[in-house]
Amino acid sequence: MVLSVAFDTGGAGAAGPWIRAANPAYPCLIDEKHVVAELYDMVNVPSAVWINEEGRIVRPMEPAGVGDEFRTMDHATYRMPEEALAELRRKRTLYMDALRDWVAKGEASVHALSPEEARRRLRGPSDEQALASANFRLAVYLYQRGHREDAQKYLADSTRLRPESWNFRRQSWWLEEPAKAGGPEFWAAVDGLGRQRYYPRIEMEGMPE
Repeated sequence: MVLSVAFDTGGAGAAGPWIRAANPAYPCLIDEKHVVAELYDMVNVPSAVWINEEGRIVRPMEPAGVGDEFRTMDHATYRMPEEALAELRRKRTLYMDALRDWVAKGEASVHALSPEEARRRLRGPSDEQALASANFRLAVYLYQRGHREDAQKYLADSTRLRPESWNFRRQSWWLEEPAKAGGPEFWAAVDGLGRQRYYPRIEMEGMPE
């Protein structure tokens, strides 16, 4: 089963139109408090976790068939060079083919990690990451009760404590002004990464760098 989860403090009012427009054939949930993101260490979207019928994590959190090719996008026209777009499509196809292979073959799939390797890739939260999540939850609580300015302060703290969480950053921008979540502030932050990756490399058989 495919189960998608939208991380959006704005709830159904913000994420609902996008879900309805996609008209998915699988369940789509909205996680206003980012509980799923916290439990599975998801700091960006799209991310994926593979879980088998016994409830064991077969592949911990990883980018779901995406890469940094999107950084070549023109910020005004949203167009990408054809070679970058082709590489992005190739990664998506490879990831989807790997997922289908696991569905068909189960533990025999080359893409199913051993329990030992899955544990190696799992990361528990540090003290700062746990505090960042606590600040984020408090921000959501305040936002939902109409204390928007106070919520923004705690969101800023969550981003400061865990700068690698683009989920926290997007929610902070969205609370300030929805257009900023995908506007100049976002692109400035991405460009500020320099040579550092936006998405980590997907450690998967056959996946390019």
